[in-house]
Amino acid sequence: MSKLIEKMNQALGLELRAINLYAHYAAYVKGLNRIQLEPMFQQEANESMVHAATIRNAIVKHGGECVTIRDQMVIAHTTDTREMLQAALATETKAAEVYGELLPLLEEISDRELYDAVEQIYLAELRSVEEIRLLLD
Repeated sequence: MSKLIEKMNQALGLELRAINLYAHYAAYVKGLNRIQLEPMFQQEANESMVHAATIRNAIVKHGGECVTIRDQMVIAHTTDTREMLQAALATETKAAEVYGELLPLLEEISDRELYDAVEQIYLAELRSVEEIRLLLD
């Protein structure tokens, strides 16, 4: 069970990072890009809060202790939208990877409800990766 809790805490740390990253960039995005990116960053921050709550509750449900510190990847302070999007892409790519690694661990414990919830998060992360990738092209 400790490998499961460890992986869920890794996912939680990434969600806490994403909340900070997106809220920060929503405040700092400037110019014409603000019209499109500020609402997208706000939406991503809100989505990350929901994902974090789901994972936090799952950790508690399975007897673990939740991390309270975000993933330590640096959040660059910038007003360059390309840098912002590259940081967002790195975060979403890592989160998708971690959720992809979490799914097989959930299959082992037969928690179908949690598996389905994490699968939906995983798919949302993959959609975000693709959306950001398209914005960078």
